Amino acid sequence: MGHPGSSAWDQDNGREDEGVDMNAQERPPAVIVGVDGRPAAHAALLWATEVAARRGERLRIVHGLETPMVTGTYSGTERHQADERAREAGRRLLDESVEHARALRPELEVATVLASEGAPEVLLDEARHGDLIVVGSRGLGAIRAIMLGSVSVRTSAHAPCPVIVVPETATQHRGRIVVGVDGSESSRRALRFALRHALLVDASVEVVNSWEVPLPQDSESQATDARSLHEEVFDRQSEEIVAGVLAEVIDDETEDLDISAVRMQSDPVKALLDAGREAELIVVGSRGRGGVRGLVMGSTSQEVLRQARVPVAVLPPHSEETGQGP
Repeated sequence: MGHPGSSAWDQDNGREDEGVDMNAQERPPAVIVGVDGRPAAHAALLWATEVAARRGERLRIVHGLETPMVTGTYSGTERHQADERAREAGRRLLDESVEHARALRPELEVATVLASEGAPEVLLDEARHGDLIVVGSRGLGAIRAIMLGSVSVRTSAHAPCPVIVVPETATQHRGRIVVGVDGSESSRRALRFALRHALLVDASVEVVNSWEVPLPQDSESQATDARSLHEEVFDRQSEEIVAGVLAEVIDDETEDLDISAVRMQSDPVKALLDAGREAELIVVGSRGRGGVRGLVMGSTSQEVLRQARVPVAVLPPHSEETGQGP
């Protein structure tokens, strides 16, 4: 088990690391969780602790101070004292978080990071390809910042690894991962992650594909036959999509996993939420569009995040790249 070492506040980058025994660029994959003292973040910490232990990876607990720039009426001494109080509060929060993690998983290696940036910035700064970012659910604002970045974050704005959002009321379920596929590249990325994660945590995978049959613009006498024909066509297309994606993504390492498929005529959001009601994780892809319309996810991913009562993993476009972050 790793033990925190000495630490010092780096005035140049506003960062304090404990328990870090190697350059961040060279460290092995880790589960990175942000804490801020709120119940949602505590739920994320508990979930991240369990998953880090099951994956056999280090847990990195981070806290961003997001210290405001104080000018004018405050002297340098007063500003320094206010900053030091904030850092002390951050250190206490991190120490308490480490205690919670080790109470659950004494064998777990734990490192902490205290930084002057806000939560999205420090999470992005810490994350590397191969990591997992875990955050508590506080609506879509937090994940929007992590997925899209902001002008204050380095130019690589997108998260380089999966982002997992844990609801405050999440219950620990084990054994089944649900992933939505629709034949797109983003859903292939989601399936690849779901399979690899299932290998590490010893879980089964349930692949979900759904469709909605459009109502025919015919008279009542023709509607029944037309709808039946539409259903057959969509069902056949669904079968082909699922079989094609599985054949493309499954490899020698994942072929022995317990994999099942659910195909249904349903709204995609409802299908995923129903299938994932007692899953340990729902996995969705992102299309990488973003811009003024909001998240880099489609409407299905956004609605699943809003409504899910279990953790949801979102796969950013760059999450499968190899090598270290910039």
